[in-house]
Amino acid sequence: MFNLNNKIYSNNNNILLELIKDINQVINNSTNNVNIKILSNAINKINYIINENKKYFELLRNDISSMLSQMNKRFDELKINNSNKQEIKYKDGKYIGQVVNGLREGKGIWYGDDGDRYEGEWRNNKKEGKGTYYFNNESKKGDRYEGDFKNGKREGKGIYYYNSGRRYEGDFRNGKREGKGIYYYINGDREMGDYYNGKPIGKHVTLTANGDVITNNY
Repeated sequence: MFNLNNKIYSNNNNILLELIKDINQVINNSTNNVNIKILSNAINKINYIINENKKYFELLRNDISSMLSQMNKRFDELKINNSNKQEIKYKDGKYIGQVVNGLREGKGIWYGDDGDRYEGEWRNNKKEGKGTYYFNNESKKGDRYEGDFKNGKREGKGIYYYNSGRRYEGDFRNGKREGKGIYYYINGDREMGDYYNGKPIGKHVTLTANGDVITNNY
């Protein structure tokens, strides 16, 4: 972040110095045509500074947003660590988190022996509420789901990130894509439509990265 700030100042300081010089020339110069040209240059430099700041502040905003997300995640972990945390081992993994009457209840983390991991909310010993599931098996290694869970399965609103860089944002039911959703391709295309039992159905509209609109029926 400090490097980014330095970049903002170093890029804009020279322009500001040139701008002050131009304004002084306007004050001391009596030729109208020259004044107009200098003022025009000054305005262009002001607009450049504004646009550059927008770009860098957007980068700062993204950095801050990422840091806040990590801080919130760490805060949740700390709450788990300091609020009735227990560790329970199962035949296929272990759970570390809140426990009520011997059941997983509240916030906790599941570590599967297969490498899968779930971090989020639990109710009545099942994944339910908001959470993130990290896949590690052969077919889905590197995939990630963030969103709603119900009765131990993906259900509600969520985002599924594929290890290829694609992602799906929309409705889930019984662990599969079902309802309305948007599928994002690596090349920037976006496909919108309905899904049932994990597959696209009906009319789908694709907005390409080039601005074209394509309609498909499944």
